[in-house]
Amino acid sequence: MTLFEVDESSGLPVWVQLRNRFVFLISTGHYQPGDQLPSVRRLAAETSINYNTVSKVYINLEHDGYVMSVRGKGVFVRDIGDKKRDDTSAVAEAVIEDSIRRCIMMGMSIDEIKLRMLDVAQRLKEESRNLTNEKKALYERKNGKSTD
Repeated sequence: MTLFEVDESSGLPVWVQLRNRFVFLISTGHYQPGDQLPSVRRLAAETSINYNTVSKVYINLEHDGYVMSVRGKGVFVRDIGDKKRDDTSAVAEAVIEDSIRRCIMMGMSIDEIKLRMLDVAQRLKEESRNLTNEKKALYERKNGKSTD
């Protein structure tokens, strides 16, 4: 799997998808402060994304403080420190928005989408609770403690 894939069926513009992917990779530590990003030309060629689109993403990332451009050298990741928490929320919001747009394109109303999201969130919460209970039971069995 490549680092950068564009979802053609997404309601998000290509440049937003690419920007969000960079923010995620920087925020999660894939790209560390000081790491050099691929050149605009190279990334455009590797991903088949228009050169101007990639350039727009790099300019946006620089404007938002994720990277710094050094003339003649390239684009380098900056130390974003506390910005990571805010950006995780921004990426999550973009993913949620994309999901909602897809549901709307399938013909669902906003109220139907809300209900489905609540159902899914509740199911995931219960799955998480069950997994926690299973882990606890396994730990107690391993350590000779009774779960009764």
